Amino acid sequence: MRAVAFKEVGGPEVLRAVELPAPVPVPGEVLIRVAYAGVNYGEVQHRLGDFGPPEGETVTGLEASGTVAALGGGVTGLAVGDEVAAYLPDGGGYAEYATAPAPFVFPLAELAELGGLDLRTAGAAPLVLTTAYGVLAGAGHLVAGETVLVHAAAGGVGSAAAQLARSLGAAAVYGTVSTEEKAEYASRFGYDEVFLRDGFTDAVREATSGRGVDLVLDPIGGPTRLASFEALAPFGRVAVYGEAARHPDLHLPVLPVWKNNRALTGYNIGDLSRRDPETLRRHARAALGLVASGAVRIDITAEYDLADAPEAQRLLEAGENTGKAVLRVGR
Repeated sequence: MRAVAFKEVGGPEVLRAVELPAPVPVPGEVLIRVAYAGVNYGEVQHRLGDFGPPEGETVTGLEASGTVAALGGGVTGLAVGDEVAAYLPDGGGYAEYATAPAPFVFPLAELAELGGLDLRTAGAAPLVLTTAYGVLAGAGHLVAGETVLVHAAAGGVGSAAAQLARSLGAAAVYGTVSTEEKAEYASRFGYDEVFLRDGFTDAVREATSGRGVDLVLDPIGGPTRLASFEALAPFGRVAVYGEAARHPDLHLPVLPVWKNNRALTGYNIGDLSRRDPETLRRHARAALGLVASGAVRIDITAEYDLADAPEAQRLLEAGENTGKAVLRVGR
């Protein structure tokens, strides 16, 4: 099968087009003939070695859509030929065939009564939508009437998070971005206001009459994460779900958390897939349902051939992207 793989960590140039044997599903797995694969920052981290060193030719790709090609033993509720969306906790989406644990494979036919998903949209959804929903409803414990601040508001998760927050009852949703162009783009997704990241704490206080927000979604880290605590209302939470800026880890003092009624929480989809797959499946189904119904829109802004995966990752790593990119894998 065609694939894009790497066998050493490094920049986008370590990704190479290769021919590999198709994987074989073990019991509890589903083999998918991939139509589209999403491009995500988690795959950049995979290539950089954040998930450990590669073992031989390693195929990344954490979400995909396609057609069920074979079923491992014990798999029920799916059939060969079903069109599906899938979260791939172990990667593999940058290839013509990929395997996924059956609980993380979602038949598109089940979403048809809500409006349905095409394969292209489905390939961009399982990771980013589940992450956005999980960090809001799971880690962030968002309740109706609360206010939310989303960092990286113009990215794949950020553009979905504003819409999901609204669907969960948020009273106001604010965003931060790095450039004016990204602010203009992010404003399409239901944000009340979008601020430049430099000096965002003052902008948040002004927008909220000094109160701050109830929940901050932070995939960036470093100084942005530290400043986010200053933007919190009483009992506000900073929900961490990434480390895009690749700063050294923070050492947070506990006393300011106590004295200012603040909280820190985290969301990691890989950990959830290992330790609580049913919760992950519930989050994914809820998020996919909102996309199928039209309540949430995934904005696919770029489509690449599979062989162009290095360029897609380069733009994402450099922060030059807006919205969501996909790889066109199926012939």
